[in-house]
Amino acid sequence: MNDLVSILTPTYNTEKFIRATIESVQNQTYQNWEMILVDDASTDETVSIIEEFVQKDSRIKLFKLSKNSGNGFARNEALEKATGKYIAYLDADDLWSSTKLEKQIQFLKTNNQTFTFSYYDSIDEEGNNLKRRVESPNPLTYKELFFCNYVGNLTAIYDTEYFGKIKLESSEKRQDWRIWLTILKQLKAVEAVPEPLAFYRIRKDSISSSKFKLIKHNFGVYRDFHGFNFVFSVLLMIRFLFTQLIIKPRYIKKV
Repeated sequence: MNDLVSILTPTYNTEKFIRATIESVQNQTYQNWEMILVDDASTDETVSIIEEFVQKDSRIKLFKLSKNSGNGFARNEALEKATGKYIAYLDADDLWSSTKLEKQIQFLKTNNQTFTFSYYDSIDEEGNNLKRRVESPNPLTYKELFFCNYVGNLTAIYDTEYFGKIKLESSEKRQDWRIWLTILKQLKAVEAVPEPLAFYRIRKDSISSSKFKLIKHNFGVYRDFHGFNFVFSVLLMIRFLFTQLIIKPRYIKKV
């Protein structure tokens, strides 16, 4: 029997996107999954839309927070509810290709791996393909990841029987990068499924649209997560920015 995959999806005021996101999970060729949605006190119709799916599909599970606590807190709440062998991540405005889980689980099992990710394409708020594909070094080493987060959150899958449930402080920013760093510190290197299996939605109001905030949160990974002193963290950020501006663009393709 196929192993259960737990899909973690925090939601907050995503009524415009959440239906398509859930449908992209339901359309998976790999059907043994549970989708755990934790709503972070949405004020729009997000919860009502999710409840429509919950009533018709027992694999979709909704948990509601009484107050807005942030994406990291909601994601950790979803992790606590997860019962699958594998943990996968999917934000409430992103999409998966229909063979995403099947190909990645097969890749993990065939290659006796405990973590993998894939390339992904970008779409705009209306779902139009932006002809922009994000790839990565393959295999990806810990050193490469240390200076740039090449792992798209919407593509990552890890084995809880090997790593356990990887939970970080919910107040931390760039939580996804910290998770991959925790994993790669053990594995040293990891292989990606070398094809696009997901669609990352670029939104005008997303945190990734603010370059200043990104710099601040990335600095926090060196200063707070790794515990380096201020001066050394600044030096690491210089290397990070070089990688981000000069090296990473080599892995962004027009298609």
